[in-house]
Amino acid sequence: MLKHTLIHPEISAVLAQAGHHARILIADGNYPASSKKGPNARVISLNLMPGVVNCTQVLRAILTAVPIEEINTMMTETSGPYALPGDPPVWAEYEQELAAAGSALKLKPIEKWAFYDAVVTPDHVLTIQTGDQQRYANILLSIGVRMD
Repeated sequence: MLKHTLIHPEISAVLAQAGHHARILIADGNYPASSKKGPNARVISLNLMPGVVNCTQVLRAILTAVPIEEINTMMTETSGPYALPGDPPVWAEYEQELAAAGSALKLKPIEKWAFYDAVVTPDHVLTIQTGDQQRYANILLSIGVRMD
């Protein structure tokens, strides 16, 4: 019986095979998961309906299962139809989840097209597609090293 909160069998299997520097994308409902993925990535859809499951819930579960050494967000656009006046509200949720997990990690935003480039690498092993409707909710996690 697993002791961490992540109980999804397919996600657990991919994480068990992943190693240091492997990347996990937790994608919002607008992310093009079928076309913006690494050649070794598995896509697992948890998008039951708009808003369910959301990226914050997935992050909470992942943080119990594997060590994370870096967390990248997709930088917001400053003009155009998707522009935001500041950081997306969901980023505060991520920071709360990191703190609750005892992590000192800080979110590292990267420019939108650089974010896509960071995903489509051989190190990308998993995309978890959610139904999250918040703008800029995508997060790219890099697996760290188990220290205990």
